[in-house]
Amino acid sequence: MTPDQIESAVAAAMPQGVEELKRLAAIPSVAFPGHPEEPVRAAAALTEELLRSAGLPRVQQVQVEGSFPAVYGEAPAPPGVPTVLLYAHYDVQPAGDLKAWRTPPFEPTLIDGRLYGRGCADDKSGIISHVTALRAFHGRFPVGIKVIIEGQEEYAGERLEAFVEQNPELLRADAIVVADTGNPRVGDASVTTSLRGMAAFTVEVRTLREALHSGSFGGAAPDALAALMRMLTALHGDNGDVRVPGLPRGNFFGQGPSEEEFRQTAGVLDGVSLVGSGSLADRLWSSYSITVTGMDVPTVSGAVNAVQPVARARVTLRIPPAGDPRTTVSAVTEFLRQVAPWGVQVTFGDVVVGSGFQADSGGKARSALNRAMERAFGRPPRDVGAGGSIPLVNTLLKQYPAAEILLFGAEDEDAAIHAPNERVDLEELRRVATAEALFLHELSLPSALGV
Repeated sequence: MTPDQIESAVAAAMPQGVEELKRLAAIPSVAFPGHPEEPVRAAAALTEELLRSAGLPRVQQVQVEGSFPAVYGEAPAPPGVPTVLLYAHYDVQPAGDLKAWRTPPFEPTLIDGRLYGRGCADDKSGIISHVTALRAFHGRFPVGIKVIIEGQEEYAGERLEAFVEQNPELLRADAIVVADTGNPRVGDASVTTSLRGMAAFTVEVRTLREALHSGSFGGAAPDALAALMRMLTALHGDNGDVRVPGLPRGNFFGQGPSEEEFRQTAGVLDGVSLVGSGSLADRLWSSYSITVTGMDVPTVSGAVNAVQPVARARVTLRIPPAGDPRTTVSAVTEFLRQVAPWGVQVTFGDVVVGSGFQADSGGKARSALNRAMERAFGRPPRDVGAGGSIPLVNTLLKQYPAAEILLFGAEDEDAAIHAPNERVDLEELRRVATAEALFLHELSLPSALGV
Protein backbone atom coordinates (compact mmCIF):
# COMPACT_ATOMS: atom_id res chain seq x y z
CA MET A 1 0.00 0.00 0.00
CA THR A 2 1.08 3.57 -0.61
CA PRO A 3 0.92 6.29 2.06
CA ASP A 4 -1.99 7.88 0.17
CA GLN A 5 -3.90 4.60 0.23
CA ILE A 6 -3.18 4.16 3.94
CA GLU A 7 -4.47 7.63 4.77
CA SER A 8 -7.61 7.03 2.74
CA ALA A 9 -8.19 3.65 4.39
CA VAL A 10 -7.91 5.12 7.89
CA ALA A 11 -10.28 7.96 7.00
CA ALA A 12 -12.78 5.45 5.62
CA ALA A 13 -12.53 3.35 8.80
CA MET A 14 -13.05 6.26 11.19
CA PRO A 15 -16.89 6.32 11.26
CA GLN A 16 -16.91 2.67 12.32
CA GLY A 17 -14.16 3.38 14.85
CA VAL A 18 -16.13 6.23 16.41
CA GLU A 19 -19.22 4.05 16.80
CA GLU A 20 -17.10 1.33 18.40
CA LEU A 21 -15.53 3.87 20.76
CA LYS A 22 -19.05 4.85 21.82
CA ARG A 23 -19.90 1.19 22.52
CA LEU A 24 -16.69 0.66 24.45
CA ALA A 25 -16.93 3.87 26.48
CA ALA A 26 -20.54 3.10 27.43
CA ILE A 27 -19.26 0.17 29.50
CA PRO A 28 -18.34 1.27 33.07
CA SER A 29 -15.22 -0.89 33.18
CA VAL A 30 -13.92 0.40 36.53
CA ALA A 31 -11.52 -2.26 37.80
CA PHE A 32 -11.22 -0.80 41.31
CA PRO A 33 -12.22 -2.86 44.37
CA GLY A 34 -15.84 -2.36 45.30
CA HIS A 35 -17.02 -1.83 41.73
CA PRO A 36 -18.94 -4.47 39.75
CA GLU A 37 -16.77 -6.95 37.88
CA GLU A 38 -19.26 -7.76 35.11
CA PRO A 39 -18.75 -4.50 33.17
CA VAL A 40 -14.98 -4.97 33.25
CA ARG A 41 -15.34 -8.43 31.75
CA ALA A 42 -17.81 -7.06 29.19
CA ALA A 43 -15.19 -4.53 28.09
CA ALA A 44 -12.66 -7.35 27.72
CA ALA A 45 -15.12 -9.28 25.53
CA LEU A 46 -15.79 -6.27 23.32
CA THR A 47 -12.06 -5.57 23.03
CA GLU A 48 -11.55 -9.17 21.91
CA GLU A 49 -14.29 -8.71 19.30
CA LEU A 50 -12.69 -5.51 17.99
CA LEU A 51 -9.24 -7.05 17.62
CA ARG A 52 -10.71 -9.96 15.67
CA SER A 53 -12.50 -7.51 13.39
CA ALA A 54 -9.16 -5.79 12.68
CA GLY A 55 -7.92 -8.88 10.84
CA LEU A 56 -5.66 -10.46 13.45
CA PRO A 57 -5.68 -14.25 12.95
CA ARG A 58 -5.05 -15.03 16.62
CA VAL A 59 -6.97 -13.23 19.39
CA GLN A 60 -7.69 -14.47 22.89
CA GLN A 61 -8.15 -13.38 26.48
CA VAL A 62 -5.21 -14.31 28.69
CA GLN A 63 -5.43 -14.64 32.44
CA VAL A 64 -3.38 -12.27 34.59
CA GLU A 65 -2.90 -13.45 38.16
CA GLY A 66 -4.81 -11.33 40.66
CA SER A 67 -6.29 -9.16 37.94
CA PHE A 68 -8.80 -9.02 35.11
CA PRO A 69 -7.88 -10.72 31.83
CA ALA A 70 -5.77 -9.02 29.21
CA VAL A 71 -6.69 -9.35 25.54
CA TYR A 72 -3.91 -10.60 23.27
CA GLY A 73 -3.75 -10.59 19.48
CA GLU A 74 -1.07 -11.62 17.03
CA ALA A 75 -0.22 -11.74 13.32
CA PRO A 76 3.13 -13.31 12.36
CA ALA A 77 5.78 -11.16 10.72
CA PRO A 78 6.45 -11.49 6.99
CA PRO A 79 10.00 -12.67 6.30
CA GLY A 80 12.71 -10.16 7.09
CA VAL A 81 10.61 -7.49 8.77
CA PRO A 82 10.27 -6.51 12.45
CA THR A 83 7.45 -7.16 14.88
CA VAL A 84 5.60 -4.34 16.64
CA LEU A 85 3.77 -4.69 19.97
CA LEU A 86 0.76 -2.41 20.46
CA TYR A 87 -0.42 -1.62 24.01
CA ALA A 88 -3.51 0.03 25.52
CA HIS A 89 -5.91 -0.67 28.42
CA TYR A 90 -9.67 -1.11 28.57
CA ASP A 91 -10.27 -0.29 32.25
CA VAL A 92 -11.09 3.25 33.37
CA GLN A 93 -11.01 5.52 36.38
CA PRO A 94 -14.19 5.82 38.49
CA ALA A 95 -16.53 8.58 37.35
CA GLY A 96 -16.14 10.56 40.58
CA ASP A 97 -18.60 13.36 41.36
CA LEU A 98 -21.50 12.88 38.95
CA LYS A 99 -22.70 16.43 39.57
CA ALA A 100 -19.48 17.76 38.02
CA TRP A 101 -20.19 16.04 34.69
CA ARG A 102 -21.97 18.05 31.99
CA THR A 103 -22.97 14.78 30.27
CA PRO A 104 -23.48 11.31 31.83
CA PRO A 105 -20.03 9.72 32.20
CA PHE A 106 -21.04 6.39 30.67
CA GLU A 107 -23.30 7.74 27.95
CA PRO A 108 -20.76 8.88 25.33
CA THR A 109 -21.91 12.19 23.89
CA LEU A 110 -20.61 13.88 20.72
CA ILE A 111 -20.32 17.68 21.01
CA ASP A 112 -18.50 19.81 18.41
CA GLY A 113 -16.24 17.01 17.20
CA ARG A 114 -15.36 15.77 20.67
CA LEU A 115 -16.66 12.60 22.27
CA TYR A 116 -17.34 13.04 26.00
CA GLY A 117 -17.40 10.20 28.52
CA ARG A 118 -15.24 8.33 30.98
CA GLY A 119 -12.56 6.41 29.12
CA CYS A 120 -13.17 8.07 25.74
CA ALA A 121 -9.58 9.28 25.94
CA ASP A 122 -7.92 7.22 28.70
CA ASP A 123 -7.50 4.74 27.27
CA LYS A 124 -10.24 3.42 25.04
CA SER A 125 -9.06 5.88 22.40
CA GLY A 126 -5.83 3.84 22.40
CA ILE A 127 -7.74 0.66 21.62
CA ILE A 128 -9.61 2.33 18.77
CA SER A 129 -6.46 3.94 17.34
CA HIS A 130 -4.85 0.48 17.18
CA VAL A 131 -7.91 -1.17 15.66
CA THR A 132 -8.43 1.59 13.09
CA ALA A 133 -4.76 1.59 12.08
CA LEU A 134 -4.77 -2.20 11.66
CA ARG A 135 -7.95 -2.15 9.59
CA ALA A 136 -6.20 -0.01 6.98
CA PHE A 137 -4.24 -3.11 5.88
CA HIS A 138 -7.23 -5.48 5.48
CA GLY A 139 -5.40 -8.31 7.22
CA ARG A 140 -2.18 -7.98 5.15
CA PHE A 141 0.06 -6.32 7.68
CA PRO A 142 3.46 -4.98 6.55
CA VAL A 143 5.15 -6.02 9.82
CA GLY A 144 4.53 -8.59 12.52
CA ILE A 145 1.85 -7.47 14.95
CA LYS A 146 1.31 -8.26 18.60
CA VAL A 147 -1.35 -6.52 20.70
CA ILE A 148 -1.83 -6.54 24.46
CA ILE A 149 -4.80 -4.69 25.97
CA GLU A 150 -4.66 -4.58 29.77
CA GLY A 151 -7.66 -4.80 32.11
CA GLN A 152 -6.54 -3.18 35.37
CA GLU A 153 -3.95 -0.50 34.60
CA GLU A 154 -5.64 2.27 36.54
CA TYR A 155 -5.63 0.43 39.86
CA ALA A 156 -3.01 -2.32 39.80
CA GLY A 157 -0.87 -2.11 36.69
CA GLU A 158 2.01 -3.90 38.37
CA ARG A 159 0.10 -7.16 37.95
CA LEU A 160 0.63 -7.11 34.20
CA GLU A 161 4.30 -6.41 34.87
CA ALA A 162 4.56 -9.82 36.53
CA PHE A 163 2.72 -11.38 33.58
CA VAL A 164 5.30 -9.95 31.16
CA GLU A 165 8.16 -11.29 33.26
CA GLN A 166 6.55 -14.74 33.33
CA ASN A 167 5.74 -14.80 29.59
CA PRO A 168 8.69 -13.06 27.92
CA GLU A 169 8.32 -14.64 24.48
CA LEU A 170 4.62 -13.85 24.18
CA LEU A 171 5.23 -10.09 24.01
CA ARG A 172 8.73 -9.98 22.52
CA ALA A 173 8.95 -7.37 19.76
CA ASP A 174 11.37 -5.06 17.99
CA ALA A 175 9.32 -1.93 18.64
CA ILE A 176 6.56 -1.20 21.15
CA VAL A 177 3.82 1.41 20.71
CA VAL A 178 2.16 2.53 23.95
CA ALA A 179 -1.04 4.42 23.06
CA ASP A 180 -1.70 5.85 26.52
CA THR A 181 -0.33 9.38 26.23
CA GLY A 182 -0.97 12.33 23.94
CA ASN A 183 0.06 15.71 22.64
CA PRO A 184 0.26 18.83 24.82
CA ARG A 185 -2.38 20.38 22.56
CA VAL A 186 -4.56 19.03 19.77
CA GLY A 187 -2.46 18.87 16.61
CA ASP A 188 0.86 19.48 18.41
CA ALA A 189 2.66 16.31 17.29
CA SER A 190 4.71 14.90 20.18
CA VAL A 191 6.35 11.72 21.40
CA THR A 192 6.52 11.17 25.15
CA THR A 193 10.09 10.30 26.10
CA SER A 194 9.83 10.59 29.90
CA LEU A 195 7.28 9.26 32.40
CA ARG A 196 7.20 9.81 36.12
CA GLY A 197 6.70 6.74 38.24
CA MET A 198 3.94 6.55 40.82
CA ALA A 199 3.08 5.16 44.20
CA ALA A 200 0.08 5.41 46.48
CA PHE A 201 -0.79 4.40 50.02
CA THR A 202 -3.45 4.88 52.67
CA VAL A 203 -2.55 6.50 56.00
CA GLU A 204 -4.75 5.98 59.05
CA VAL A 205 -4.63 7.95 62.31
CA ARG A 206 -6.31 6.74 65.52
CA THR A 207 -6.59 8.63 68.83
CA LEU A 208 -9.70 7.45 70.71
CA ARG A 209 -11.76 4.32 71.23
CA GLU A 210 -14.84 6.14 69.91
CA ALA A 211 -16.12 9.59 68.97
CA LEU A 212 -16.64 12.04 71.84
CA HIS A 213 -18.95 15.03 72.36
CA SER A 214 -16.95 18.10 71.28
CA GLY A 215 -18.51 20.21 74.00
CA SER A 216 -17.65 17.85 76.84
CA PHE A 217 -14.26 16.66 75.58
CA GLY A 218 -13.08 19.16 72.94
CA GLY A 219 -9.94 21.05 73.92
CA ALA A 220 -8.31 18.08 75.65
CA ALA A 221 -9.28 14.96 73.69
CA PRO A 222 -6.94 14.44 70.68
CA ASP A 223 -8.83 14.81 67.39
CA ALA A 224 -7.68 12.24 64.80
CA LEU A 225 -8.80 14.44 61.92
CA ALA A 226 -6.87 17.46 63.21
CA ALA A 227 -3.78 15.30 63.65
CA LEU A 228 -4.05 13.92 60.13
CA MET A 229 -4.49 17.39 58.63
CA ARG A 230 -1.35 18.62 60.41
CA MET A 231 0.61 15.66 59.07
CA LEU A 232 -0.58 16.14 55.49
CA THR A 233 0.07 19.87 55.38
CA ALA A 234 3.62 19.24 56.65
CA LEU A 235 4.42 17.45 53.37
CA HIS A 236 4.77 20.77 51.51
CA GLY A 237 6.42 24.11 52.19
CA ASP A 238 4.57 27.40 51.94
CA ASN A 239 5.23 27.66 48.17
CA GLY A 240 4.15 24.07 47.49
CA ASP A 241 7.58 22.42 47.21
CA VAL A 242 7.82 18.90 48.68
CA ARG A 243 9.46 19.03 52.14
CA VAL A 244 10.25 15.33 52.54
CA PRO A 245 14.03 14.81 52.89
CA GLY A 246 15.64 12.90 50.04
CA LEU A 247 13.13 13.97 47.38
CA PRO A 248 14.90 16.77 45.48
CA ARG A 249 13.58 18.74 42.52
CA GLY A 250 14.68 17.42 39.12
CA ASN A 251 15.42 18.95 35.73
CA PHE A 252 13.79 18.25 32.36
CA PHE A 253 16.01 19.11 29.39
CA GLY A 254 13.32 20.17 26.97
CA GLN A 255 10.55 22.68 26.48
CA GLY A 256 7.51 22.54 28.70
CA PRO A 257 4.31 24.56 28.62
CA SER A 258 4.25 28.27 29.33
CA GLU A 259 2.55 29.40 32.54
CA GLU A 260 -0.29 30.88 30.50
CA GLU A 261 -0.82 27.61 28.60
CA PHE A 262 -0.70 25.58 31.78
CA ARG A 263 -3.12 27.83 33.66
CA GLN A 264 -5.60 27.62 30.81
CA THR A 265 -5.31 23.85 30.38
CA ALA A 266 -5.48 23.19 34.13
CA GLY A 267 -8.31 25.67 34.68
CA VAL A 268 -6.46 27.55 37.43
CA LEU A 269 -8.71 30.30 38.76
CA ASP A 270 -7.78 33.97 38.43
CA GLY A 271 -5.63 35.15 41.30
CA VAL A 272 -4.64 31.61 42.36
CA SER A 273 -0.89 30.95 42.22
CA LEU A 274 0.80 27.88 40.83
CA VAL A 275 2.75 25.86 43.38
CA GLY A 276 6.35 24.71 43.53
CA SER A 277 9.53 26.15 42.07
CA GLY A 278 11.63 25.56 38.97
CA SER A 279 10.36 25.43 35.40
CA LEU A 280 6.98 23.88 34.70
CA ALA A 281 8.72 21.08 32.78
CA ASP A 282 10.83 20.39 35.89
CA ARG A 283 7.79 20.35 38.18
CA LEU A 284 5.53 18.30 35.91
CA TRP A 285 7.91 15.77 34.40
CA SER A 286 11.11 15.44 36.44
CA SER A 287 10.29 16.18 40.08
CA TYR A 288 8.47 14.50 42.94
CA SER A 289 4.92 15.50 43.73
CA ILE A 290 2.57 14.48 46.52
CA THR A 291 -1.22 14.72 46.25
CA VAL A 292 -3.90 13.83 48.78
CA THR A 293 -6.50 12.17 46.55
CA GLY A 294 -9.13 11.22 49.13
CA MET A 295 -10.06 11.28 52.80
CA ASP A 296 -12.39 9.23 54.99
CA VAL A 297 -13.88 11.83 57.32
CA PRO A 298 -17.43 12.88 58.20
CA THR A 299 -19.15 14.81 55.42
CA VAL A 300 -20.29 18.38 55.97
CA SER A 301 -23.92 17.37 55.51
CA GLY A 302 -23.51 14.52 57.99
CA ALA A 303 -21.36 16.37 60.52
CA VAL A 304 -22.09 16.08 64.24
CA ASN A 305 -20.46 17.87 67.15
CA ALA A 306 -17.87 15.20 67.91
CA VAL A 307 -14.14 14.76 68.32
CA GLN A 308 -13.11 12.18 65.71
CA PRO A 309 -11.40 8.97 66.85
CA VAL A 310 -10.08 7.94 63.40
CA ALA A 311 -9.31 9.55 60.06
CA ARG A 312 -7.81 8.16 56.86
CA ALA A 313 -6.33 9.63 53.68
CA ARG A 314 -5.19 8.30 50.32
CA VAL A 315 -1.87 9.78 49.25
CA THR A 316 -0.50 9.57 45.71
CA LEU A 317 3.16 10.18 44.81
CA ARG A 318 4.65 10.99 41.40
CA ILE A 319 8.30 10.06 41.07
CA PRO A 320 11.01 11.15 38.58
CA PRO A 321 11.97 8.50 35.98
CA ALA A 322 15.18 7.59 37.80
CA GLY A 323 13.54 7.49 41.26
CA ASP A 324 12.65 4.30 43.08
CA PRO A 325 8.93 4.07 44.01
CA ARG A 326 9.37 1.86 47.08
CA THR A 327 12.18 4.01 48.48
CA THR A 328 9.97 7.05 47.92
CA VAL A 329 7.07 5.47 49.80
CA SER A 330 9.41 4.68 52.69
CA ALA A 331 10.69 8.27 52.79
CA VAL A 332 7.19 9.77 52.80
CA THR A 333 5.68 7.38 55.33
CA GLU A 334 8.65 7.81 57.68
CA PHE A 335 8.28 11.60 57.40
CA LEU A 336 4.59 11.34 58.28
CA ARG A 337 5.44 9.25 61.33
CA GLN A 338 7.96 11.87 62.45
CA VAL A 339 5.57 14.80 62.11
CA ALA A 340 2.58 13.02 63.67
CA PRO A 341 1.52 15.03 66.74
CA TRP A 342 0.42 13.99 70.23
CA GLY A 343 1.69 10.41 70.00
CA VAL A 344 -1.20 9.37 67.75
CA GLN A 345 -1.30 5.84 66.34
CA VAL A 346 -0.34 5.85 62.63
CA THR A 347 -0.60 2.92 60.22
CA PHE A 348 -0.09 2.59 56.47
CA GLY A 349 -1.55 0.14 53.97
CA ASP A 350 -2.83 -0.59 50.46
CA VAL A 351 0.47 0.37 48.84
CA VAL A 352 0.76 0.32 45.04
CA VAL A 353 3.86 1.28 43.04
CA GLY A 354 4.86 1.77 39.41
CA SER A 355 8.22 2.68 37.89
CA GLY A 356 8.96 5.61 35.61
CA PHE A 357 10.54 5.61 32.16
CA GLN A 358 13.21 7.50 30.24
CA ALA A 359 13.57 6.77 26.52
CA ASP A 360 16.96 6.29 24.92
CA SER A 361 17.96 8.35 21.90
CA GLY A 362 15.94 7.54 18.81
CA GLY A 363 16.66 4.58 16.55
CA LYS A 364 15.15 3.22 13.36
CA ALA A 365 11.66 2.88 14.81
CA ARG A 366 11.68 6.44 16.14
CA SER A 367 12.87 7.69 12.74
CA ALA A 368 10.01 5.82 11.07
CA LEU A 369 7.56 7.31 13.56
CA ASN A 370 8.93 10.80 12.93
CA ARG A 371 8.23 10.44 9.21
CA ALA A 372 4.76 9.00 9.87
CA MET A 373 3.76 11.73 12.32
CA GLU A 374 5.08 14.49 10.08
CA ARG A 375 2.82 13.26 7.29
CA ALA A 376 -0.21 12.74 9.57
CA PHE A 377 0.15 16.01 11.53
CA GLY A 378 1.91 18.22 9.03
CA ARG A 379 4.92 18.74 11.29
CA PRO A 380 7.61 16.50 12.85
CA PRO A 381 7.02 15.50 16.47
CA ARG A 382 8.87 16.97 19.42
CA ASP A 383 9.93 15.26 22.64
CA VAL A 384 7.81 15.87 25.74
CA GLY A 385 7.52 14.41 29.20
CA ALA A 386 4.46 13.17 31.05
CA GLY A 387 3.69 13.47 34.72
CA GLY A 388 1.39 10.46 34.68
CA SER A 389 2.55 6.87 35.05
CA ILE A 390 2.24 3.74 32.94
CA PRO A 391 3.53 0.94 35.19
CA LEU A 392 4.14 -1.51 32.36
CA VAL A 393 6.57 0.63 30.36
CA ASN A 394 9.63 0.26 32.57
CA THR A 395 9.08 -3.49 32.78
CA LEU A 396 8.98 -3.69 28.98
CA LEU A 397 12.20 -1.70 28.84
CA LYS A 398 13.94 -4.10 31.22
CA GLN A 399 12.50 -7.23 29.60
CA TYR A 400 13.23 -6.17 26.01
CA PRO A 401 16.24 -3.83 26.14
CA ALA A 402 16.76 -3.97 22.37
CA ALA A 403 13.21 -2.84 21.60
CA GLU A 404 12.36 0.81 20.97
CA ILE A 405 9.44 2.00 23.09
CA LEU A 406 7.34 4.75 21.53
CA LEU A 407 4.66 6.60 23.48
CA PHE A 408 2.02 8.65 21.66
CA GLY A 409 -1.75 8.80 21.48
CA ALA A 410 -4.92 10.87 21.41
CA GLU A 411 -5.03 11.99 25.08
CA ASP A 412 -4.17 15.68 24.72
CA GLU A 413 -3.67 17.65 27.94
CA ASP A 414 -7.13 19.23 27.69
CA ALA A 415 -8.83 15.81 27.56
CA ALA A 416 -9.64 15.87 31.31
CA ILE A 417 -8.50 12.30 31.90
CA HIS A 418 -9.17 11.10 35.47
CA ALA A 419 -11.51 14.09 35.85
CA PRO A 420 -15.12 14.99 35.09
CA ASN A 421 -16.02 15.69 31.46
CA GLU A 422 -13.27 13.54 29.95
CA ARG A 423 -13.30 13.75 26.18
CA VAL A 424 -11.32 12.91 23.03
CA ASP A 425 -11.02 15.09 19.93
CA LEU A 426 -12.06 12.86 17.02
CA GLU A 427 -9.85 14.64 14.49
CA GLU A 428 -6.90 14.06 16.83
CA LEU A 429 -7.90 10.40 17.05
CA ARG A 430 -7.90 10.18 13.23
CA ARG A 431 -4.43 11.74 13.02
CA VAL A 432 -3.07 9.37 15.66
CA ALA A 433 -4.54 6.30 13.91
CA THR A 434 -3.15 7.56 10.61
CA ALA A 435 0.29 8.10 12.13
CA GLU A 436 0.27 4.58 13.60
CA ALA A 437 -0.72 2.97 10.29
CA LEU A 438 1.91 4.99 8.41
CA PHE A 439 4.49 4.01 11.05
CA LEU A 440 3.82 0.30 10.49
CA HIS A 441 4.28 0.88 6.76
CA GLU A 442 7.45 2.97 7.19
CA LEU A 443 9.01 0.38 9.49
CA SER A 444 8.70 -2.28 6.77
CA LEU A 445 10.56 -0.25 4.13
CA PRO A 446 14.16 -1.08 3.18
CA SER A 447 15.37 2.29 4.54
CA ALA A 448 14.07 1.42 8.01
CA LEU A 449 15.50 -2.10 7.82
CA GLY A 450 18.95 -0.85 6.84
CA VAL A 451 18.75 -2.62 3.48
